[in-house]
Amino acid sequence: MIHRIFLLLVIFSTLTFSQEKHFVYFKDKIIKSSESLNKENQYYKTAMEELSERAIQRRIKNMGEDFLSFEDIPINKNYIEILKSFGIEIIHELKWFNSISAKLDESQIAQIKDLNFVDRIEPVKKISFRKPFVDDLTLSKEESTTDYGQSFTQLNLSDIPFVHSKGITGEGVIIGLLDTGFDWERHISLKNQNVLAEYDFIFNDNITANEIEDQYDQHNHGTLIFSIIGGFDDNTMIGAAYNSSYILAKTEDVRNETHIEEDDYAAALIWMEGLGVDITTSSLGYSTFDASNDSYTYSDMDGKTTIVTKAVELAFLRGVSTFTSAGNEGDDTWFYITAPADGKNIISVGAVSSVNEIAAFSGRGPTYDGRIKPEVVAMGVGVFGAQAGTVDLYRFAQGTSCSAPIAGGVGALLLSAHPHLKNTQIRSIILESSDNSNDPNNEIGYGLISAKNAIEFPNLELVSNEFILRKIFFEENIQPSSVVMNYSTDGSDFDQLLPRFDGTFRYSYSFSIPSLSLGKNVQFYFSVKDSANIDYREPLADNFKFNYGDLNISLNLTSDNQLSNDLVSDPFPNPFLPTEHRSVRVKFISSGNEIFKMAIIDGAGQKVKDLSLISTIGINYVEWYGYSDKGNLCASGVYYLLIQLGGKEYGKKLILLK
Repeated sequence: MIHRIFLLLVIFSTLTFSQEKHFVYFKDKIIKSSESLNKENQYYKTAMEELSERAIQRRIKNMGEDFLSFEDIPINKNYIEILKSFGIEIIHELKWFNSISAKLDESQIAQIKDLNFVDRIEPVKKISFRKPFVDDLTLSKEESTTDYGQSFTQLNLSDIPFVHSKGITGEGVIIGLLDTGFDWERHISLKNQNVLAEYDFIFNDNITANEIEDQYDQHNHGTLIFSIIGGFDDNTMIGAAYNSSYILAKTEDVRNETHIEEDDYAAALIWMEGLGVDITTSSLGYSTFDASNDSYTYSDMDGKTTIVTKAVELAFLRGVSTFTSAGNEGDDTWFYITAPADGKNIISVGAVSSVNEIAAFSGRGPTYDGRIKPEVVAMGVGVFGAQAGTVDLYRFAQGTSCSAPIAGGVGALLLSAHPHLKNTQIRSIILESSDNSNDPNNEIGYGLISAKNAIEFPNLELVSNEFILRKIFFEENIQPSSVVMNYSTDGSDFDQLLPRFDGTFRYSYSFSIPSLSLGKNVQFYFSVKDSANIDYREPLADNFKFNYGDLNISLNLTSDNQLSNDLVSDPFPNPFLPTEHRSVRVKFISSGNEIFKMAIIDGAGQKVKDLSLISTIGINYVEWYGYSDKGNLCASGVYYLLIQLGGKEYGKKLILLK
């Protein structure tokens, strides 16, 4: 009897005190989301201190001078201390979500769930990660065939060696990798690369290679991926952006059937963004979950549900270009892309063979809400990369996790060639310049990504209130004096612009766009003579297009969130959830120093909020967090936005959900 009672006590104790990782969300921070960010207050200064100078400059380039939002304010330390008083050990602080992650048992959940500052508690989901399929063949560095060795084919399919030959190798760009561990310090292709920072979000230390607690192959996948994008072993292995700098995050724990946890990924993105990363690439795909947790379904692949997708969207809003694999579920029962590939602004990457045929395993679109996925494809079959645990051995592998770093490398080459580009421009240019942009589908998206085509695609920069159009011609036999930009506004006759050359890059031409009325539609093409005095036109058919004041140029596509002729966008997202501490945004174009006013009216006709700002030239944003002027969170329902700008009035409708 005594033994039976003791056994029951052990079982009861195990059931009662078993801990699982959870998110604890807070109702507010040091300030409420309805309060404006005052640059003189300490919470603003603290948020600034958590950003590197590189991060600040990237944000200013992409967001303007008002680049801090409620998500950037640190979590209230008093709340954390109170949780610790209950014996709770904090794993990650996720300021963008105003939450922490911690391992909690049922008694701890019962103790804290009714605290007046706790909004809700949710389990952190554990996800199955499908590794790439690795061939048994292991090669030494003596078995090379070209200067790029066996890596030539995977890069050449996307025109990367050609771009390298022009001196564009990723210099000046910081790339963040989120993956398993990285055995980079001893492999010949990686040990000399510029790693700025590394962090293990599983064990919370600065070691991303294998540790004692790790499974033996923990660092295999991350090492492979790092070499594909950033490796350099002359005559054997060259990465897509080998002259970029790198930040490494170990986020995927392969000890228990390759499980990953959402909070590790989100924490890594927040960390990288604060360090000033320009581009991130990840090779994970979150779809199949443990039976013990609530599983995501295809209906959750809607760009706004999973934590990892939300984190990617918040990073993008702060100017980071984000790439991820489309997932390897194309040949199983899941079939579709996986999170965070469902994100609205992320570039998800499918896999093709060396002859540009889609791989059966490559995840397909659309997203649940009907958007085309993946965005692009790159070689993901028979991809060559470094073998962890060795000094100079290599392997072949296949999977969309192998194609994603190639595409991310193309993004780095594009930014290296055109450092002024915003991340919205990078995304637009990559989609426009891929080989299926005239007929995108849910198998290969906008097509095979090309570094050459992306860098040659024209782009705009705003310099001292003047719009400069930049164009690179890689052709060696053109006559520089023959290059002409032919442009038309709103269907008028074509005029000509001659380029200017600033001497910074031999293939680069720039054109000063005449001052036009904001929103004017501009169409243009280039005419050029080659060394044989033969004329040719780019593009061969149709024209490039943009609306004056907007930086995105289109050829086959229309810009996301395209401004209407009245220069004021619809609110986005719509509907929106203010309880997620996310703002709704309105985008507008201004000639500068104009007063923008927006009154928010509820369904009963009562004004609940007034917003105003002084505009800068070009694109501006105004945000609303769902709170009234009295500081109360507004009720669910339909709201009307009455906007005044430049002597005109505009009306927009918004749905608020709670």
